[in-house]
Amino acid sequence: MNNWMIYGANGYTGRLLAAEAVRRGMRPLLAGRKREAINSLASELGLAARIFDLEDSRNLKSQLTAMDLVMHCAGPFSVTSEPMLQACIDSGVHYLDITGEIDVFEAAWKKSTEAKRADVVVCPGAGFDVVPTDCLAASLVRQLPAATHLVLAFESGGGMSPGTAKTSIEGLKEGGRIRKDGELVRVPLAWKSREVPFAHATRTTITIPWGDLFTAWVSTGIPNIEVHVSVPPATIRRMKIMRFVQPLMGLSPVQAFMKSWIGRTVRGPDEQQRKASASQFWGKVSSADGRAVCGTMSGPNGYDLTINASLGMVQYLLDIDVEGGFYTPSLLMGEDFAVSLPGVTMKIENSAAA
Repeated sequence: MNNWMIYGANGYTGRLLAAEAVRRGMRPLLAGRKREAINSLASELGLAARIFDLEDSRNLKSQLTAMDLVMHCAGPFSVTSEPMLQACIDSGVHYLDITGEIDVFEAAWKKSTEAKRADVVVCPGAGFDVVPTDCLAASLVRQLPAATHLVLAFESGGGMSPGTAKTSIEGLKEGGRIRKDGELVRVPLAWKSREVPFAHATRTTITIPWGDLFTAWVSTGIPNIEVHVSVPPATIRRMKIMRFVQPLMGLSPVQAFMKSWIGRTVRGPDEQQRKASASQFWGKVSSADGRAVCGTMSGPNGYDLTINASLGMVQYLLDIDVEGGFYTPSLLMGEDFAVSLPGVTMKIENSAAA
């Protein structure tokens, strides 16, 4: 196995991924629907390119001919994941992506049996969303197998790419979510706040509808999960106010306007901003009898984490014959995968008050 593709290579993360792959001696095929941007990047990096969209399923499958793996980087994944994933399964091609969207994880998970029969590995969330938090959750549960509750939190600096910002806008219309008694439950925006002791400082956080609500449940079996993000107090106040206008956020004209504004104004952090920022993670599991285990993880900025994690998973699947099916990052790579990445450290406290 040595033929693989980056689809959506002209996007912010796709370009970073392609450049780092070449630096490591890898030769991905670059693909996407924007001819000028894809061809320009391919020429710059000395790589082959293909131009195609995801609308014609027959053509899509033909474009995957001779490929062993697709790293899917074209968002919004709520729109693009299903056709690419189905084409990969139909073509016998392993599928990775960098989504963080709960519904995309769930849709991929529902294709697990189909993927097994096709001997295709399906592992969405191969980046910042959700590699570090998934590995942290699995590491905590290793210390407390009887855990019934999991709380995860993260802090990430450096700003967002256009794709991530647009995905966040899509998420606003859905409100918040948690997992309760094994089921995904809708809650208001900024439903709950708490003080989280990250490794570098204590921060105020609020609940968000993050992908770990699905992936951590698959990885650990824990039925009660919350995910928090560190935000300034002013942002918490704004998000609570947005509860009253949330129905408007689902209107197509509002979504189109906000995404258009993002496309004009958001460029993503430059190299200097990425190097100057870092990411922090915290997790806690607790059991019915009052035991608890906490842990912290520190790492580079989210984009560097995404590039290193994604390429590590690509290389693993190119080198190792893995049985097909749906995987979370920790189930595919092991719970220690995150700490094997450059600049990532983790500390587990084996006892704490629940």
